[in-house]
Amino acid sequence: MQALRSAFFNLVFYLNLAFFLLVFSWLIICPRSWAMWGLKTWATTSIRLLRAICGTRLEVRGLDNIPPGAVLIAAKHQSVFETFAVIPLLADPAMVLKRELMLIPLYGWFAHKFRMIPVDRGAGTTALKRLIGRAKEAVRDGRQVVIFPEGTRRTPGAPPDYKPGAVALYLNLGVPCVPLALNSGLFWPRRKFMRYPGTIIMEFLPAIPPGEPRAVFSQQLQEALEAKTAELLAAAAKSTPGG
Repeated sequence: MQALRSAFFNLVFYLNLAFFLLVFSWLIICPRSWAMWGLKTWATTSIRLLRAICGTRLEVRGLDNIPPGAVLIAAKHQSVFETFAVIPLLADPAMVLKRELMLIPLYGWFAHKFRMIPVDRGAGTTALKRLIGRAKEAVRDGRQVVIFPEGTRRTPGAPPDYKPGAVALYLNLGVPCVPLALNSGLFWPRRKFMRYPGTIIMEFLPAIPPGEPRAVFSQQLQEALEAKTAELLAAAAKSTPGG
């Protein structure tokens, strides 16, 4: 039965995405704030569809740990879920995403409209400089820059594999960094179509103030994310069919 629910949700999820891209394509020529409203509406609808169809709820903790204005959000990445579920939680997010997504018709056009931050993983130092430059523009506009420090989705419990992007942004942006721990991979597994019932928890942790040395920040970020994520996974795994 859960397999049928999962298959139905996946169909509805992508139909909902196609509906937004096509029916609301006119938002591309409207003010960016209008387009961001559309993006948040689509994300919220997707979260509600997941709960209604698959019984997968979302619990958000620690929103009071997010300082007002510009901030760096460094999130664990276990599934597609957090790539859209974090958007309605922030005032004006600027997501760091792989450059290839910007090339997809309509989807990429909207990503440009939202002024998301593309990164070319194969461009090395040049990509890092461009990432920092675009992130500085977002910070000047008071936006929340969201990055997944490991760069790609990781299976729950996998050894950490942190890339240099988050550290580079922290050292250059001069804003607090809020770690975001989660357990989404138990309920929306990486590269699988199953969606399991239960509660996805996304927890914003206390901010790391700007100005810490590279090594200190890197250690603080990784220890905070890994410890809290392990705690969330342990608490949920026993009652998760896919755990």
